[in-house]
Amino acid sequence: MGADPSAGAGGDDSSQELMSAINVTPFVDVVLVLLVIFMVTAPIIAKDLLNVRLPKTDSGDGKGMSSLGLSVNRHGQVLLNGVPVSEEVLRDEVRKALATDKDTQAIIAADVETQYGNVVRVIDIVKSAGLSRFAIQVERK
Repeated sequence: MGADPSAGAGGDDSSQELMSAINVTPFVDVVLVLLVIFMVTAPIIAKDLLNVRLPKTDSGDGKGMSSLGLSVNRHGQVLLNGVPVSEEVLRDEVRKALATDKDTQAIIAADVETQYGNVVRVIDIVKSAGLSRFAIQVERK
């Protein structure tokens, strides 16, 4: 009457095999959710990492269509699309952008604590490279 507990329901040991495959579907689901969270929060984190506080204004048209994003941090360092660049590289990149699209615009964001001369220097570089369409980025109060 006593059945062997290690035997299967039918008494056949060959039907009992360990499942050695790992189900990766839940893992892929978690990774995709983390990817979406990262993609949503990355622009917010990147803005904070650049350490640029924009001046506030009551007026402004809110248009920001541009292929070049220039930033000047409080130390006077120039960043092109978030990457620090020298004046020569900036001039070359502006010329390349104009070669691909004559309607290229530049948005210049400068920290409120940077010196006025740093912003004028960037405007001068951009204009000397041939770009005449640019705007100064500000935040509304």
